[in-house]
Amino acid sequence: MPKQIDHDQRKQKIAEATWRVILRDGMSGATVRNIAREADISPGSLRNDFPSQESLLQYAMTLVKERAGERILTIANQELPPKEKVLGMLMEIVPTDEQTRAEMEVWFVFTAHYSHQRERFDAGFDGIRNMIRIIIHQLQELDLLKPDIHLDLEVEKLYALVDGLALHAMLEPGRLDRSQIKAVLESHLSSVCLFSS
Repeated sequence: MPKQIDHDQRKQKIAEATWRVILRDGMSGATVRNIAREADISPGSLRNDFPSQESLLQYAMTLVKERAGERILTIANQELPPKEKVLGMLMEIVPTDEQTRAEMEVWFVFTAHYSHQRERFDAGFDGIRNMIRIIIHQLQELDLLKPDIHLDLEVEKLYALVDGLALHAMLEPGRLDRSQIKAVLESHLSSVCLFSS
């Protein structure tokens, strides 16, 4: 009886191999041959799941986004005080461990690779700005924002803060650890929100 193949699992295995190749060799090294070797499959087998290098790269990029999204959704669905929930969701965006640092590094490489192809890549594809917009508007609906807060401006400020923390945490993990990142985010939220102690 032929062995059953879980195509989704195999595609994820190939995507993870793609991340490792990109982290090691950059986008120029992310060839079908190199990725197939890293995934321990034949190039022909890889092409069964991904008919083009472009389809593989798009899938690998989307998988980074989906994994972060799943972690954020898990926190969003928990019964937590608003401040703890918002902090937890924002902390999932910033790389604070080996896994999230690798995901962020791959994401930056993908972003740099696709940024010159404006018609094919949307800088908002990661969904972070939209998630922050939703958080800010929900805080307003819960009457947890200070009254003088300008919503659109606050979305941009928090988006810039999270992006900046993510970049610095990736480039200087020894200087900016998890507790410092959390303290910065908590300080910012306290400056715009009316959370009870």
